[in-house]
Amino acid sequence: MPELWGRAYRKAELLERVGRLDQVAGIRLVTLGDGAERGVRVLELRTGSGFAVDVLVDRAFDLGRCEHRGRPLAWCSGVGFAGPWFGEPEDLGFFRTWGGGLLTTCGIDHALFMAEDTAAQYHFPPKQTESFGLHGRVSNRPARLTGYGERWDGQECVLWAEGEVLQVSVFGEQLLLRRRIEARVGESRVRVHDTVENIGFDTTPHMLLYHVNVGFPVVDAGSELVVPARGVEARGDHPVEGYRTLVAPAEGFVEQVFEHDVAADADGIVPVAVVNRELGLGVYELYRRDQLPFHFAWRMLGQGTYVVGIEPSTNRAAGRLDARARGELIELRAGERREYDLELGVLDGRDAIDVFAARVRALAPEPAG
Repeated sequence: MPELWGRAYRKAELLERVGRLDQVAGIRLVTLGDGAERGVRVLELRTGSGFAVDVLVDRAFDLGRCEHRGRPLAWCSGVGFAGPWFGEPEDLGFFRTWGGGLLTTCGIDHALFMAEDTAAQYHFPPKQTESFGLHGRVSNRPARLTGYGERWDGQECVLWAEGEVLQVSVFGEQLLLRRRIEARVGESRVRVHDTVENIGFDTTPHMLLYHVNVGFPVVDAGSELVVPARGVEARGDHPVEGYRTLVAPAEGFVEQVFEHDVAADADGIVPVAVVNRELGLGVYELYRRDQLPFHFAWRMLGQGTYVVGIEPSTNRAAGRLDARARGELIELRAGERREYDLELGVLDGRDAIDVFAARVRALAPEPAG
């Protein structure tokens, strides 16, 4: 049963108290109307617990602004959630339209830093290679909205949305991302289920990274990264020591990336969070290690760009060419598909933070860093 304001309500009890469910929780489609965001469709999802998140229909069905009881959870960039029609996919053009938000999908044929790789598999002699910009193209692709609404399963009410993101090219990749998002009324979490399918006829590389962007006030001086790391490696010239404790915004801060060897629980689930114990607030992610075997922490603690990314990935931080050289680059045959599951939610109060931290410590009692 949905629990709202400290009381559990049966379906009949709740519905007889409201004109429609949207009075306390729901999902509705709106269109942004100004600036670079003009024309972008958004599904506003509210669970009734104080948890609200925007589904960016025209930006790969990603998750944008997110809050809990009026407190923001996600970092949002100065760019805003610009329409994909402004996309600049080459080199570092990703940053021109990246609004941040709770979840940015990176991929789905390329993720991580820029690369040039073979395109011989597409049988078009003038195109022997292809260049890939930072984090690929998919986040700048609009989805086809296939459905959304509310569904009662007995005494539980589920808010849901589904979309399809097509990334295709003549003489290139033919990939389809099908995404379903669900959240239960009364809860403060959202679940994402993705299927990536090669709908073409040529074997095609596939990479996926979930860029989960946690911002102020969860990210603040003294906040902590909680991760079941059996080992950690800095991807650059910066120290590992103390990296899990965050600092105040710093002038001229240069981004830092840390790659984790994470432990999973008996069900194969990896729990990771960023928590502010003083505030009693945290953001967590749960994902399957067999689906996403690598994990990174992105510390960008600069002025304005003040964010921590907790990022499960199909590949190491070294990127596409490294993955190919190691024999780790996924290649989807015609009709082949991969499935991925991600849960994002709130840790509300110090007790909830302590319980989650204990869960992590049970997997990696002495995490590095």
